[in-house]
Amino acid sequence: MVDADVSTSAGAAEQLLEELVSATQQASPAEFPEVLNRYAGAMGLGRAVVHLIDLQQRLLLPLAEDETELPVDASLAGWAYRTDALRVEEDGSGGLIVWLPLANGAERLGVLRLRLESLDGLRLWRARALASLLGLVITSKRTYIDTFAQRTRTRPMQLSTEMVRAFLPPRSIGTGRVVSTAVLEPAYELGGDAFDHSFTADVLHATILDAMGHDLASGLATSVAMAGSRNARRTGADLASLVGAVDSALSTWLPDQFCTGIFTQLHMPTGVLRWSDCGHPSPLLIRRHRLLEKELERPSEPPLGLPASLAASARQIHEAALEPGDRILLYTDGVVESRNEGGEQFGLDRFTDHIIRSTAAGQNATEVLRLLIHAIVDRRRDELSDDATILMIEWWPPGP
Repeated sequence: MVDADVSTSAGAAEQLLEELVSATQQASPAEFPEVLNRYAGAMGLGRAVVHLIDLQQRLLLPLAEDETELPVDASLAGWAYRTDALRVEEDGSGGLIVWLPLANGAERLGVLRLRLESLDGLRLWRARALASLLGLVITSKRTYIDTFAQRTRTRPMQLSTEMVRAFLPPRSIGTGRVVSTAVLEPAYELGGDAFDHSFTADVLHATILDAMGHDLASGLATSVAMAGSRNARRTGADLASLVGAVDSALSTWLPDQFCTGIFTQLHMPTGVLRWSDCGHPSPLLIRRHRLLEKELERPSEPPLGLPASLAASARQIHEAALEPGDRILLYTDGVVESRNEGGEQFGLDRFTDHIIRSTAAGQNATEVLRLLIHAIVDRRRDELSDDATILMIEWWPPGP
């Protein structure tokens, strides 16, 4: 229980953080903002409000219903989110408003707003500790609390999209050596596009899929493909066996459906990339702000889930060595084939140029893709004719 008169020494603040973990785990969704605000006040951090990022990363939506939503591209809160850095402003009455990014590893969740009378080194430490703790708490609770999903949506979602999104991993994952981040649109009307990424030991696994059609059946095909991939991965299957398992799952359970896809494995200590391309656009490599367009191009293979008589006898596994700072792009054809009202395609050149320019401007990997998917959607005035999904991997070698 919070004592309003408790000392706010460093030791007491640590105790309060520990109590906050327990209190938030026991709090209902409706109680969560109140519990957070009470403990933040006890630590001398004033009033606290959590804003979560919406599905399309355009708005920061408050958990507390009496607060105001904020635009990512036109607010100081959005600046904190975009740059992953603390921002401070005056509140107009002699106090301060502090915005801190909320994240869990590479995944950006939103921002934390604190309203303080003053800011010193100790309060700054507590604020950062609180934001880090909240990132973990929110990530753990959103798996079983629909309130978090409700607060990050701005309109109803189609059933097929709901099914696919139930399988999707966090938008971004990372370590000190690698970041894998993805975006996909239309956020509420997805058809058969999906992505997956995860770690096993010292390997990053990343996958992108594009099922035939744009309905519940295509979403089901994507879901079966992801389940087959994860099941094989978690039993220790090598890349060839993993792709074979997905082929088998689709042809056995959904014989009238097929999908294209790329399955990759990146050995993080060495930068060796292995992949299998199943009827999908070839991966792209950006190195030192240049597109090496043909570097990862290999002969095309049939899609996943075709009858044995039509499929190749064995999937080819390709391999390449990355250099520090390399970025690998996986994408679905809806990205480059998206057309504006005049019928002009977005195109491969415009696609890669956006990434190169944003990177050269100092944007991190997650922000690069956020800006890119907005450019694609805005060009179509939020009405894409096909799913558009992009996954980007950035690799850096381990330090000395």
